[in-house]
Amino acid sequence: MAFRDRSEAGAALADLLTSYADRPDVIALGLVRGGIPVAAEVATRLRVPLDALVVRKLGVPWSPEVAFGAIGPCDVKVLNREIRLAPEEMAPVIRHETAELRRRDRVFRLGRPPLDLTGRVALVIDDGLATGATAGAAVAVARALSAARVVLAVPVGATQAVHRLRTLADEVVCPVTSDFFGSVSRFYDDFRQVPDTEVARILNRT
Repeated sequence: MAFRDRSEAGAALADLLTSYADRPDVIALGLVRGGIPVAAEVATRLRVPLDALVVRKLGVPWSPEVAFGAIGPCDVKVLNREIRLAPEEMAPVIRHETAELRRRDRVFRLGRPPLDLTGRVALVIDDGLATGATAGAAVAVARALSAARVVLAVPVGATQAVHRLRTLADEVVCPVTSDFFGSVSRFYDDFRQVPDTEVARILNRT
């Protein structure tokens, strides 16, 4: 199964999240950047607020698409135990991604106060789940920000990653899973990169 684009994927997710519609304690959190268009569609259809959650994948130096972990605000760091690297191999990647995380957090907060999830239900939304490292960091960040309940919602996901994330989040919603996942892009007809300007436009609009 393939989605036309991220908006169509968000609509499919929203159909599975109707129990959270019109609730004042619910917030949709799109992972920057690809998760923002998906989350925007969910937020619109459920009539709940939208905000951005910035986490950064830690890519293996010689194969950046492979994540050895991820980081997020509140000094959250999640490491993929299946990938072992020496500390000196990880350190420069962590330094670089930490600087980029802080930059993006400043850009996408758009002058709003720091994200506060105290007592709220956080719908953590991305466009797909491959290794699960970034999503795991996002769930940990939401808990660090005192969310009462963390729901991870993704349109597509690798079966193994979905199973692992069920042990971290209170609920995982993922309509399409695959044992032979490959990359997230193969589940979309249109998987173009989402630029910072589009993220800012969506957040400003909402």
